[in-house]
Amino acid sequence: MKYKLEEPVHGRIGTERYQCTIEWRNGKFIADEPESSGGKDLGPDPFTLLLSSLASCTLVTLRMYIERKGLDIPAIRVNTNLFQEIQNEELVTTIDRDIVFEGTVPEETKTKLQEIASHCPVSKILEGNTKVRTFVFRDTPGEKTVKYSNDEITVDWKPGYCQHSTRCWKQLLQVFDPREKKWVNVDGASAERIKQQVEQCPSGALLFHYKNEIDTNQH
Repeated sequence: MKYKLEEPVHGRIGTERYQCTIEWRNGKFIADEPESSGGKDLGPDPFTLLLSSLASCTLVTLRMYIERKGLDIPAIRVNTNLFQEIQNEELVTTIDRDIVFEGTVPEETKTKLQEIASHCPVSKILEGNTKVRTFVFRDTPGEKTVKYSNDEITVDWKPGYCQHSTRCWKQLLQVFDPREKKWVNVDGASAERIKQQVEQCPSGALLFHYKNEIDTNQH
């Protein structure tokens, strides 16, 4: 399992309705709700962000193809919107994507570019088999803990918290191997690499400590 992004998108909300701070690899921006929904409209709302992903992915995909083929198309415009309706007691979402090519573009070229647009990565996500998994971090003291240690580090495992995201063993099988009874091998990788992987556990089932930190806390 390899995630698309090296660092996940971070989101946080406080008590200010309904402003969310979204952090990505090179900065941050505000997402908000429109005033009609109780927000202040200081940033794009979730539906706008979704449609923006499709619009930008379409534009980039088309520009890559145009450059590769040496076509003379100075600019492209994309409009995206969606509507929802109940069909056979099920909510069905339809997304419309309107593309306008600036300049003189032959009809057969437009037809080909329309096909290329339908294959952009975000289109494939929206029209493919997409699952959303939700994990909640827990850190209640006193939960049953199994410790795996060497002279340098300790990895704590709280089986009652495990939500089976599979990030640990799918990304660092030489350390986390569910096929083994002693399934955490703290000698299987460097301490820093193990720490990096443990920090990706979304449930609080895995915790990392340097041995000297534990010894200091005990005195």
